[in-house]
Amino acid sequence: MDAYSRVVTSVAAALQPSVLSVLVRGRWGNGSGSAVSVTADGLLLTSAHVVEGVSGGGVVAADGEEAPFDVVGSDRLSDLAVLRTRRDLAPPAELGDADGLRVGQLVVAVGNPLGLAGSVTAGVVSALGRSLPVRTARGAHAIDDVIQTDAALNPGNSGGALGDAQAHVVGINTAVAGIGLGLAVPVNSTTRRILTELIASGRVRRAWLGVGGMTVAIPRALSERIGRSTGLLVSEVVRGSPAADAGIYLGDIVIASGDTPISAAQDLQRLMLGTAPGGRFQVTVFRRGALVDVVGELAELVV
Repeated sequence: MDAYSRVVTSVAAALQPSVLSVLVRGRWGNGSGSAVSVTADGLLLTSAHVVEGVSGGGVVAADGEEAPFDVVGSDRLSDLAVLRTRRDLAPPAELGDADGLRVGQLVVAVGNPLGLAGSVTAGVVSALGRSLPVRTARGAHAIDDVIQTDAALNPGNSGGALGDAQAHVVGINTAVAGIGLGLAVPVNSTTRRILTELIASGRVRRAWLGVGGMTVAIPRALSERIGRSTGLLVSEVVRGSPAADAGIYLGDIVIASGDTPISAAQDLQRLMLGTAPGGRFQVTVFRRGALVDVVGELAELVV
């Protein structure tokens, strides 16, 4: 057996017992997906869209044993959900850190595609930092830093594990984007914060500023002054939003929030996850050749 096969078989052997099939019955009919055991007392991690609109259902472990589950909490904006089933139904997988992934790195997907439990596919990390769009009551949002892989994913894989060569779960498979193209929500410090909030309160609270934009190069003089080459060009300010009330305008380039650099919409989204709604929020923008500090009061993001 060659080295590649040895890695894939060892990862499969480690992760298969920790990945369960999820069976749901909702207003749109029957559905299925996958879930990953993350604690010995019965907590499972899956994709939010797998259990959207349902309060419970059943899971099937790798050995065929079945048990009901309840939805502990779900978060559409990260496409993650936490389920609770019977303790000791499946051994917990070890969560890794997707921030250490590199393009070209071997990954192994384990899940329940098309109802075929315990299926294993392997491939590489095709790209990092992809964005997966999500619609909310307040406009477009994006799941950021999504992992792109060529490991074959099919309907039913959602909620399953994407493992690295050490059998650490570095992603939760979430979507099939096209032939030979799969996406997974990364497991990292942000994911762990979301899980903690879902377990504690069943939901994730996020602040909302109300701007949209794109990464642009900043003028050379400013770049040399602040030691960075990009910022976030504001191309949308939602009417009545905290950004509009604070005086952020189209054409401003957002540079930072306090000591935190801002160069992409995802940078702001990460800050919103860790900031309480109702609090004051300062951003520094580049406007008409000058740096301007703008302070607003954040609202809560309504999904």
